Amino acid sequence: MNNKSSPPLPSPQRIFCIGRNYAAHISEMGAPPQDQCIVFMKPVSCLVTGEEVTLPRGVGSVHHEAEVVVALGSGGKNIPRCDALSHVSAVTLGLDLTLRDLQAKIKEKGHPWEKAKAFDQSAPIGELQPYGEALNLDAIGFTCTVNGKVRQEGTTADMLFPVDRLIEILSGWWELLPGDLIYTGTPSGVGPVEPGDEVVLESPQLGRFQWRMR
Repeated sequence: MNNKSSPPLPSPQRIFCIGRNYAAHISEMGAPPQDQCIVFMKPVSCLVTGEEVTLPRGVGSVHHEAEVVVALGSGGKNIPRCDALSHVSAVTLGLDLTLRDLQAKIKEKGHPWEKAKAFDQSAPIGELQPYGEALNLDAIGFTCTVNGKVRQEGTTADMLFPVDRLIEILSGWWELLPGDLIYTGTPSGVGPVEPGDEVVLESPQLGRFQWRMR
């Protein structure tokens, strides 16, 4: 399976991204523990469904963050956790590319993360796989390989805020819409990518997707 496909959704609405959802990643970034998930957004123009990603130049290090991504087939406001998964229509893997040096400077000043997170082509996404009850969203294993070397290896079982809880939280602040995407957070092992690198995301449940950085 690869990502030689048409855009994953005919009309994606918003991209919700979850920060600090894996304890090991929080530790590697030297961030303090928190009792609430961090939420930020990317515009849909950040999505990349082809095989090449153009990296920004002259802005410091760009890091890969491998994530499980869920798409909503239906929306709502104040969705109870017990009903949350009925709104999921599809699942895949994606990258939350991050301008790490810029993010560090932004954090120091207490400014929003958008410049470091929501730049053009910062959200490569694999082909969406239809979601059904046979797929346990709390037990999806996945890896991120750069130039043949595994850098990230994670499972959604380690998420601090599982998918159903994320939908409950997000719908408490926004009315969720069909087509909304949720990037659910990244495990430890994030690191830099450079032009010429080949990044592969793979999951036994979701397939294999790859991008060449240029």
